[in-house]
Amino acid sequence: MWRRAAGRLTRLGQEMKRHRVSYCFMAPYLVLFFVFTVIPVITAIYLSFTYFNVLEPPRWIGWSNYRLLFLEDDVFLIALKNTLVFAVIAGPVGYIASFMLAWLINQLRFRAAYTLAFYVPSITSGIAMAVVWMYFFSSDRLGLINYVLINLGIINEPVLWLHDKDTILPVIIIVSLWMSMGAGFLAFVAGLKNVPDELYEAGKMDGIRNKLEEMWLITVPLMKPQLLFGAVMAVVGSFQVFGVAMQLAGFPSPLYAGHTILTHLHDYAFIRYEMGYASAISVVLFAITFGLSRIFMKVFSTHGDY
Repeated sequence: MWRRAAGRLTRLGQEMKRHRVSYCFMAPYLVLFFVFTVIPVITAIYLSFTYFNVLEPPRWIGWSNYRLLFLEDDVFLIALKNTLVFAVIAGPVGYIASFMLAWLINQLRFRAAYTLAFYVPSITSGIAMAVVWMYFFSSDRLGLINYVLINLGIINEPVLWLHDKDTILPVIIIVSLWMSMGAGFLAFVAGLKNVPDELYEAGKMDGIRNKLEEMWLITVPLMKPQLLFGAVMAVVGSFQVFGVAMQLAGFPSPLYAGHTILTHLHDYAFIRYEMGYASAISVVLFAITFGLSRIFMKVFSTHGDY
């Protein structure tokens, strides 16, 4: 085992020496990646096995944080369930909607204007978007949705959209989907422009009869890199819902109906200052997102390179 590891290190050293100019160009990015990504992840993993309240040095407590997290912290289990429900619904729906909108925009004139219109909500502050949507889902008769439904005779009294535990999570999902046309959406738009028109013409000669067949047989296979990027971004975005949920549902939300993993992390890290426990929550979140990202890399890998 040690000989095999030593052999790999030797080959790596030889490879770096042979391509030293390329590695010199990569060095600034590698240094930044190591300092701001690798070291924080390793530090978080270490702190997750300690009791750390910021005021005192970390004290090693082993697996206690994880035991407490999964066996005794009922609020975390609610947050985990809410986050998984959100990810299962908002992730795939947002991913498919991003691709379909990009595909439809690619068929139209004035593509830049449509792209900007759908992309702008994703770069708008979550707090600002929540304030706008709170007018739509206000729980009194002045809320736009309640006002319309009452005037149409569909309901007789206002629905408590942001106070009822059964409607809080669906509202958060709707608002998050409105803001989901982000980097993945732009990647789809760019990928669609790079598909050669000659392939579509050849497809028509080979018997492709409509746009849907054209998309499935030509566009999708040629866009695997963009589809992979969009899938990873959708996974990461689905598990990072925080600002919108906190602003819409409040903190804490009624019966923790809008509580997510990141909300729970924020609670322990920046309100209670239990950094060791918060690190354990972050490690669990990192493991979930990393595992799902690896699955999508396998699914969308063209030649098994990932």
